[in-house]
This record gives sequence, C-alpha cells and structure tokens, in this order.
Amino acid sequence: MLANFLNKSKPINFIVLLILFFIGYLFTVFSTFFVNTFNGDEFIKSAILMLLFVLVFFVYNFIISKNKLTHDNSYAYYFFTLLTMCFLQELIAYKVLILAIIYLLFIRKLYSLRSSKKVLEKLFDSGFWLGILCIFEPLTIVLFLLIYIASYLHKKITIHTLLVPIIGFITPIFLYFTYFFWFDKTEEFIQNFDFSIHFDAQFYTQSKFNWVFVCLLIFTILSIFFKSIGALSVNNTFRKNWILIITNFSLLLILLLCIPEKNGDEIIYILFPISIILANGVELINKKILKNIVLYFFLISAISVCVLL
Repeated sequence: MLANFLNKSKPINFIVLLILFFIGYLFTVFSTFFVNTFNGDEFIKSAILMLLFVLVFFVYNFIISKNKLTHDNSYAYYFFTLLTMCFLQELIAYKVLILAIIYLLFIRKLYSLRSSKKVLEKLFDSGFWLGILCIFEPLTIVLFLLIYIASYLHKKITIHTLLVPIIGFITPIFLYFTYFFWFDKTEEFIQNFDFSIHFDAQFYTQSKFNWVFVCLLIFTILSIFFKSIGALSVNNTFRKNWILIITNFSLLLILLLCIPEKNGDEIIYILFPISIILANGVELINKKILKNIVLYFFLISAISVCVLL
C-alpha cells in the first residue's frame, strides 16, 4: 500500500518518486523527442532542465529532513513531486528552475535558525539570496518579512540580527546597480524594479488548472486547521516551524495574487509550503485506508493533469 511505502523516509523513496517524475517529464517533452525532427540542442536542453529539477528535489528533500518539518516519512516529498508534475508544462524553463533553487536556498537558511549555530551568517545568507531573487522578481521583497518572523520565533532579535539581513539583501542589488552604473544604464536598473501590484485571481480561476487550485486550497486549509490544534498547543521547535510554514504560505499566496504577469510558473514558489502542510495533514489520519485514499487521489489527479492537460 502507498501509505506503508511512504511511511518512512528512505533513499529508495526518493529514487522511486524521482523515476515517477522522470516518466512524467518524458511524457511532457514527448513531442520534442519523438514528434519533431530530432534535434541535439533540444536533447541537451531537456537533459539540463532535468538535472535542474533533480537539484530542486535534492535541496527540497534536504530542507525537509534536516529541519524536521514533518515526521520521519516521505509524504512531503511525495506531494511536492506530484504538484510539480501537475504544473510541469509551466515550469520547464531555465529561469523558473534557477529562481526556484535560489528561493529554496533562501528558505533553507530561515528554517535552519532552529539551531543557534552561525545565526548571523544564516541571516546574511537569507538576505543575500532574497536580494538575488528580488532582482528577477521585485515583488518577492514581501518575503523579507519572513526573515524577521523567523528571527522572532527563534528568539534571535538583536540589533545585529536586525541589520545583517538588510546588509545581505543590499549586497547583490548594489553589485547589480554597479554594473548598470558602469555602463551608464541606471534608468534601465530603475525600470527593472517594477513594484506595480495587480491583485487579481482570475488567472487561477479561469485557467485550465482551476479545479486543481480549488482542491489544493481546500486540502491545505483543512490541514492547517486540524494540525494547528495540536501544534500550537505545545511550545516546542515544531510549533515555531509550523507558524513559519503558515506565514510562508500566506505571504506567497499574496505574492501570487499580486504578480502582474501571471503565466503559471510562479506556482513553484508556493509548492514548498503547500507540500509540507499537506504532509502534516496526512500524518493526522489514523486509519490507513483513509490515508491511502487521500494519497491515491493525489496520485491519480497528478497523472491525469500531466497526461490530459
């Protein structure tokens, strides 16, 4: 049964789910390999993109296991893999995957604040990675709030912890500005930081994935509600991480609604908190038959979306 297979976090689980994703990936690029004239450049591009996906999965799995955001199981990675398959056509691009890796590196530093080691270094790195992300997607600056929430939750608020993330954030932007200033293109630098907001959810309700978004929203809200009942009643490390995950999800939901040009690739950011929230929700289900029903529902849905849409 699927629940038994995913109940433990083992290397074989990572490999099997990676193979499942690889099959979906090949199906998505099927036309490139078999329909169109064989092109060596397209093959190399597809291979590089697949390697980037593997890197995304590896970093994601490292964050989950290292910071104990779920119990010792593979549910989160399972949901992350299936959700990535659902939006595969929108995510197959160098820029999208590179930004996803940068985002995960940013998130990795925040969740690692549970440890008291190298706090200032982690805060600087989180600000640095967010600065790079902000260069490509200015509205991600809203995630800066997440840095200070993480610092507050782990009781690491000092004058140094307040200033270091700002220094880290400014560093890549200053270097980026220096490049444009050197070539006398400061106006182009200013135009790059467009903070215009278009609060609109029509894309997600009218797109081909509207039913996917509805199902995800329902399951996510239910998982947050039931998990929070127990998680917030105990003052431990997971309680702090759970608040951070919910905040992460909320800020990204606002970000997705406010991004001016929505084409679906921005979904990759919110897959991280959603998959963790869903995993924690599934962990609450005691009856294995019900747990298997939920897991198979997501599996069948993901395969259907990947094949039919």
